[in-house]
Amino acid sequence: MRRFLIALCAPILLLLALATPAYAVSPHFVRADAALSGVDLVVSFKEAGLGTNQLITYEATADATATYVCVNRGSANPSAQNKETVSGPVSATGTFSSGKNGQVTASLTLNPPGPGTFSCPPGQSLEIAQVVYTNVAITDTTNGIVEPIPGTFDTGCLLPDVRGAC
Repeated sequence: MRRFLIALCAPILLLLALATPAYAVSPHFVRADAALSGVDLVVSFKEAGLGTNQLITYEATADATATYVCVNRGSANPSAQNKETVSGPVSATGTFSSGKNGQVTASLTLNPPGPGTFSCPPGQSLEIAQVVYTNVAITDTTNGIVEPIPGTFDTGCLLPDVRGAC
């Protein structure tokens, strides 16, 4: 009987000894949020379930609208023609290592769209009066995971003392 039990248990023990541990790799965002920093939008996130020491590429995206104005020395926007609103998609990318714990905690910064060809006449300075970000998302492009970040992020009027800026 004893030989029978040894013969029965030996293959099972051999399998257990040779078995490799299984690692659960299931990428998912733990959190994702955004906050204004001046005219920029900082997208912060934490993703887990990535596996150990993996390089993961991220892209933060949004639709942005920026209003540019020309300001004269008298702190005024002297003409409606000296104002330009520019809209379009903005993005920022970065690659981070998941480290030994299989997680990435990071931030990417979105900048407003530039003024394009809009410029000011001599004696006036180009200023940003307001920026609004919508449809914000963070994407793990390595694993194809998108996490939308709800909300509208509006700087409000950045030049309250400039007549006609906002």
